[in-house]
Amino acid sequence: MVAGKPLEGLLVASMEQAVAAPTCSVKLADAGARVIKIERAEGDFARGYDRAAKGLSTYFVWLNRGKESVCLDIKAPRDKALLAALLARADVFIQNLAPGAMARAGFGSAALREQHPRLITVDISGYGEEGEYAKMKAYDLLVQAESGLASVTGRAEGPGRVGFSVCDITCGTIAHAAVLEALIERGITGRGKGVAVSLFDGMADWMAVPLLMYEGTGRAPPRIGMAHPSLCPYGAFDTNDGASILISIQNEREWADFATHFLGDPSLVTKPGYALNVDRVANRPAVDAHIAAVFAARMRQECVAALNAANTAYGFINGVDGLAEHPALKRIEVATEAGPVSMAAPGARFSDGQRAFGPVPRLGEHTESVRAEFLPG
Repeated sequence: MVAGKPLEGLLVASMEQAVAAPTCSVKLADAGARVIKIERAEGDFARGYDRAAKGLSTYFVWLNRGKESVCLDIKAPRDKALLAALLARADVFIQNLAPGAMARAGFGSAALREQHPRLITVDISGYGEEGEYAKMKAYDLLVQAESGLASVTGRAEGPGRVGFSVCDITCGTIAHAAVLEALIERGITGRGKGVAVSLFDGMADWMAVPLLMYEGTGRAPPRIGMAHPSLCPYGAFDTNDGASILISIQNEREWADFATHFLGDPSLVTKPGYALNVDRVANRPAVDAHIAAVFAARMRQECVAALNAANTAYGFINGVDGLAEHPALKRIEVATEAGPVSMAAPGARFSDGQRAFGPVPRLGEHTESVRAEFLPG
């Protein structure tokens, strides 16, 4: 295990719920920061999303390891005083309450930074804190729809939802990167700064290519399932024994190898409608039909051997059951009140070894110990 972590000694207070803010703070906790999670008496409502992780919520278990749970009612003077004491010593304050709620409670980000110049504040919202959408509720699926993501996802028959909270996770990941930038800057200047991130802004950034295509051509990328709007061939094809194999051709060199060594037809390298990617995209039905016929005549292992010989990028379309048994899946084990839970490991790996990950806190587990520490007597 790693002996030390890069953010040890950093204090993060996070008045958080659901997914976006916890995504940011759990990454800080993983890196060694002390994260004090501030919850209402009833708890972060993500605690009740489901009961699939040994009776606990999957999202909550995933995003709250290594934190301390403190229950506060900041309308109560005693709890408001405790939050103020926490923030006086904090390095980072994260919150994703409704826009303006923290300012009305006396904890607006700008005012906090005036009181505590080294503090980094992070405000997470649905659509930002200004404009006609500022007061709109912004659950993940709503933002998938509003941002246009659903319109480019799925099959031609209609828009589709990405099957997990992609807007929340994107927002939290962007916030995490921004906090690290602000910490680096504070190390140079000695001053903190404010960070504001919204679910909509994060997804709009990720939708840059479809937006550029629409504004450059007047046409949005079509929904084409497992295919790619800008590349061909790129999609799933069925073998004679019922396997589904996804292939991806990224350039003309790869197309030449695929046509020659997999399709067995080098004439396709120069044939009109097949020679260039832009031609193949325009001629997609014919190109895909030609390729599908070759796949359908072969068994899975024959296809795999030929794809390897052609140096073609390919993969198999797995369900979640396939992910659970995938040879590339790396796991960690996290302690919870219901017992240890195995989950996918964080994506980044470091040369100095595997980190230790803290337990998922019970609701209010640390309220009294934190109160005694920050408001002694």
